[in-house]
Amino acid sequence: MNSDAVDHNSESTFHAVNRMPVALLPQRPHILIGVTSSQTCVILPDRLRAFRDGGFHVSLLSAPGELLNRTGQDASVETFAISMQRGISPASDCIALFRIWRLIRRLKPDIVEFSTPKAGLLGGIAARLCGVPARIYLLRGLKLETAEGLKRIFLLGAEWMSARCAHQVICNSRSLLKRSMEYGIASQSKLMILGEGSSNGVDTQRFSPGSSGIAEQLGIEKGVPVIGFVGRLTHDKGLPDLLDAFRLLLHREPNAYLLLVGWFDAAEDALDRRLRERIESHPQVIHTGFVQDTSAYYRAMDVLVLPSWREGFPNAVLEAAASGVPVVATHCTGSCDAVVPGITGLLIPPGRPSAICEALLKILGDPQLGRAMATAARAWVIKNYESSRVLGDTVAFYSAQVQQKAAPARVSSRRIAQSTTGLSVSQ
Repeated sequence: MNSDAVDHNSESTFHAVNRMPVALLPQRPHILIGVTSSQTCVILPDRLRAFRDGGFHVSLLSAPGELLNRTGQDASVETFAISMQRGISPASDCIALFRIWRLIRRLKPDIVEFSTPKAGLLGGIAARLCGVPARIYLLRGLKLETAEGLKRIFLLGAEWMSARCAHQVICNSRSLLKRSMEYGIASQSKLMILGEGSSNGVDTQRFSPGSSGIAEQLGIEKGVPVIGFVGRLTHDKGLPDLLDAFRLLLHREPNAYLLLVGWFDAAEDALDRRLRERIESHPQVIHTGFVQDTSAYYRAMDVLVLPSWREGFPNAVLEAAASGVPVVATHCTGSCDAVVPGITGLLIPPGRPSAICEALLKILGDPQLGRAMATAARAWVIKNYESSRVLGDTVAFYSAQVQQKAAPARVSSRRIAQSTTGLSVSQ
């Protein structure tokens, strides 16, 4: 699909054929899923429900926040809140590590899955110290790709340690797996990808083409071009490039609107005040803030743009494609796997506002091309990334990990019992 894709022969890929019957698993195996920020929990409900319906007892851990509580209620799973700082904070990190270790020691889960950098590091160390039988590090992206200096060295070390503490490192995409190998984060045998990638896939019933009243609600005139963006508003997501590209686009499409569906992230790469003012003061830039259910917003867009510098496997691109919206994305890690160039959308170099503008004009200026891309995009997502398939394969793999880790213990117990019985007879 793209030149950066890893050869199938050089990677570990899991494709579920026959899913694990629940009866073969230990009684209600317990899985603990951990992420750093409560905001990340918004993408987890379907994943949590899949594990719950697959026979697991599910627990969710993140930093405190309303979204943690809401996600737990939506998915009907228990939640635990432990404060974790996304940035480097040695004192706070040591406290969080102790609290996670204490929680895992009390819960005694059969399997853990940690993702996002800080939760991956602290959770991975704590799970290894507690001897959790099956430990998964879900790699959703590499923040170090856009970091520099000592911060980059620290992030690389953190990723290496997270991988070291895990039995398997599951990468969200083929390009992410390739990049992880290049950085030496883990051995080739430990790095793997499930199916075609993506951690959740897409609910293609919820994200589907159709009409939307969102444009009217937002005061966007009927028939004018709407350029969309969904996600965190940060430098790494390419927001400065998108704003510059939109300024160029208005010279050719003066009635166009830019619809930003997302929130200003408080992390270190957050947009500065000057860029925020450009967003909030422009009459044709609409910023919605955080939106939990974005499905209706995609239907209001003519094109989705994701000008990222790094990704794992962007959910927004798959959701837009399922909604029948063509995409303009960059040749960065992760994004290059989420678009079939020229078929479902266009790929451009990162950091090039003029390239974003030209790609948008190409799609907007050729309605037939836009419709063809929209149709192909939805068909491609249904074929490869339907959520029931992606999550079914995930549950099957995790179930197999639990059974595999439990088998040696059962064999060992039988041997001990046989040995003890033998001693009793001889006496």
